[in-house]
Formats: sequence, structure tokens, C-alpha cells
Amino acid sequence: MASRFERYYKKQLKNPEIRRVIEKELAGLELGVKIAKLREKQKLNQTQLAARSGMNASKISLIETSPQNLTLNTLARVASALEATIRIELIPLKRARRRAGGKMVVRSARAASMQIK
Repeated sequence: MASRFERYYKKQLKNPEIRRVIEKELAGLELGVKIAKLREKQKLNQTQLAARSGMNASKISLIETSPQNLTLNTLARVASALEATIRIELIPLKRARRRAGGKMVVRSARAASMQIK
């Protein structure tokens, strides 16, 4: 049985604007989690990764927990410190389609995704 939160969350996702914001936030969190996992796999703490990438530990913490407004230069420095590569991929948005009743159906997709391998 779904919790109240799960039912509320599903209802909110029906709103295209809210869905877009949630997808954007989740994409950012995914990047931060990938960085943290790579760091942990290499048995590094945030201070050690910061030293390798030429920044302070608080910046690494911020990148891992909330990577908003992250520049490609900063991401490249972190990736290099983790001996990883960056792959940027543009994914076209699906176009809106008209149904028989004249209603517009909008299907959303992330416009771009960034992955660290």
C-alpha cells in the first residue's frame, strides 16, 4: 500500500512544470552521488579529493550534495582527480502531440545528462 507521501508525489508528477523541476533536481543529485561513490571506491575522503583537485573540502561536499551551478571546469578538475572521464550527452526533447480531441499532450525528457564513468 502506498504511503500518503507516495500518493502525493505521484499526483504532483502529473503537473508538467513540477515534473520538470523534479527531474532537474534528481539529475543533479545523481551526478553528486556518482562523484561520492567514485571517491569512496578509491578510499578517499572529501579532504583528500579536494587536495587532488585543487579546491577545499567544503566545495567537494557541496558538489556531492547539491551540484547546482557546477561549471565544466570544476567538474573536469574533480573527474581528473578521480581519474575519470566526463561524458556529456544531448538528448532531444520529445515533441508535444495533439490528441484527437484537440488537447495538447506534452512529454518531457531531460535535455541533457552528464555522466562520470
